[in-house]
Amino acid sequence: MFIELTDHLRCPNEHDESFLVLLPATMEGRSVRTGDLGCPVCGRTFQLADGVFDTGDAPATEIAEGVLDADALTALVGLSGPGGYLTLVGAAGALWSEVAERNSGVALVAVNPPASAVDGPGISVVRSGRLPLKTGSMRGVVLSRPFADDPHWIREAARVVLPGLRIVGEGKDPPAEIVELLATAGGVWVGTGKR
Repeated sequence: MFIELTDHLRCPNEHDESFLVLLPATMEGRSVRTGDLGCPVCGRTFQLADGVFDTGDAPATEIAEGVLDADALTALVGLSGPGGYLTLVGAAGALWSEVAERNSGVALVAVNPPASAVDGPGISVVRSGRLPLKTGSMRGVVLSRPFADDPHWIREAARVVLPGLRIVGEGKDPPAEIVELLATAGGVWVGTGKR
């Protein structure tokens, strides 16, 4: 896990949003390989193993193959310039190296990616039942199936994306009360979170 990502993490427990405190044990450059993350509000701790932040409640869902390639994903997310984080949920996480090439200077977070996506330079891997990220902290979120068809994950994406920036989904159109659609075609939609 990229050490600077710690600034954008939050405790996944149901209480007022709280930061997590990192106690690194092993590092490789700017990557934390092992260590502990702790919540000062509820006292819960999480272990990092092989650089992966696992909250212990990741869904046991079958990861469907994504319909977007790295070029389409990059165009739809619409990032311009370096800086910040882009979150890839599900199968989109397998495209991280190609997405990184097309979005120089943007850090990537893969949430519940296929097993082939492992934590390393350029990608931080998280396994969780929600997005353990601070509200309004991501430059974009891409939801692959089955996550893009689940109102819980759509709501989480709308919560963590910066106001006015984009959420891309591979699935049926999202609930209108959560996402304001900008475009939809061929089982892919683009929108912004409603505030």
